[in-house]
Amino acid sequence: MTGKIRDTAIRIKLQEMTESVDMVKEHLPDSADSFRQLGIIKDGIYKRAEYAIENVFDICAILNADLHLGVPGTDENILDNLVQHGVLAAATRQNVKAMKGFRNVVVHRYGAIDDALAFSILKEHISDFALFRQEVEHVLQSVNE
Repeated sequence: MTGKIRDTAIRIKLQEMTESVDMVKEHLPDSADSFRQLGIIKDGIYKRAEYAIENVFDICAILNADLHLGVPGTDENILDNLVQHGVLAAATRQNVKAMKGFRNVVVHRYGAIDDALAFSILKEHISDFALFRQEVEHVLQSVNE
């Protein structure tokens, strides 16, 4: 991997992602029943999760463009390019695709969200953001050496 990467832009996006994830963690209760009862706080959790996921895709798009990995037609093409060129692991691609699926449910079917399922997904996969961050930090470090 060679090329000039917008390091600062990516680091800002990573920080925004991390801040959103930290807010989700801070306000996410221990049970699905408690989560259902949160009202506007629950809405904020959904919004922050959505924002964190959008930052993940922004970072992927920046990496794809700056590393000249090809012109993508979709977000999925970006992920494929990053995996094919060894920028991201295949497991990370799966995690990020799952994030997008969760985001789409939150954005497009907000009233029909199964809060118990969403709670379960958040609890189980919130650590995926940290794994993504570690992978991106490694990429930034290797490109800047």
